[in-house]
Amino acid sequence: MNPTVIIAGVVGFLLFPILLRLATWFGLYTIVQEREAQVYTLFGKVAGTIDEPGLRFPVAKFGPKALLLPFFGKRYRVSTALRQHYLRGQMVNSEEGTPMGVGIWYEMQVSDPVSYLFTNANPEGSLQANVASSTVSTLSNLEMEKMLEDRHSLSRTVRAAVSPLSEKWGYRLGSVYIRKVAFTDRHMVDNITEKVVKRLVQVTSAMKQDGENRVGLIKSETAKKVSQKLAEAAAARPAVVGKTLNEIGRNDPAILETVLEVMETDRLLASGAAVELLPEQATFIASIGGGGGFGGGGVGDAPPRLPHS
Repeated sequence: MNPTVIIAGVVGFLLFPILLRLATWFGLYTIVQEREAQVYTLFGKVAGTIDEPGLRFPVAKFGPKALLLPFFGKRYRVSTALRQHYLRGQMVNSEEGTPMGVGIWYEMQVSDPVSYLFTNANPEGSLQANVASSTVSTLSNLEMEKMLEDRHSLSRTVRAAVSPLSEKWGYRLGSVYIRKVAFTDRHMVDNITEKVVKRLVQVTSAMKQDGENRVGLIKSETAKKVSQKLAEAAAARPAVVGKTLNEIGRNDPAILETVLEVMETDRLLASGAAVELLPEQATFIASIGGGGGFGGGGVGDAPPRLPHS
């Protein structure tokens, strides 16, 4: 390999970082990151802004005066990314005089880097104070019910009040949302909790009683319908039985007589009355109403023993 080529490569490898450092120091090029803007000033005045990401050359953007920027000017890097902030414990009073703690969340993004740098010395702190004061002024002396339920519309009101001033400071205000409205008095929280628990107990008891009443009503209506159906069935039974017995009597009287005897026997057994059986050939006189016979035995006495033949 040619020694000259090797020496040239080594020299170039060593000199290249030095040349890049010198080019950077003289402002011949710059690298703009994503969501970033670079503001250049010359002799105390704004020379221009570069906000397109990538490798950029100030000379092509500002002309020959860009060569004076490293000596008589200054470069500011401004982040234009979307940022979020959350303000806690902003104190307001409701119309009823109740102290409330409000938490508000908002988004912001630098829209004008020049105004952001030179219009306000502390734009972030000013925007935060403006959001807080606007929230307090919007929510103060409102009804507690509206303060707790209408947070969406109140958030839009706060954003509309803050946006014009934030734009003057180079900010674009994004979403604004009142995330939390809380009671700060512990004693009041305990009282409200107690009232809510009692109300829940009352509602639960009322629901339970209403359910029991409905169940009782359904049971009574069901029992009424059942009794009606049973009464209709009981009323229809004699007609059905009589009609059937009449048909049996017309076709076969002997079967009818047997059926009647069976029914009579069934009734007798169901009544639980005492039944006495006598031999078919026995003859005796049973007194009724306390009369005597065979020793004066009454109805229900044991029959006399018959002599053996």
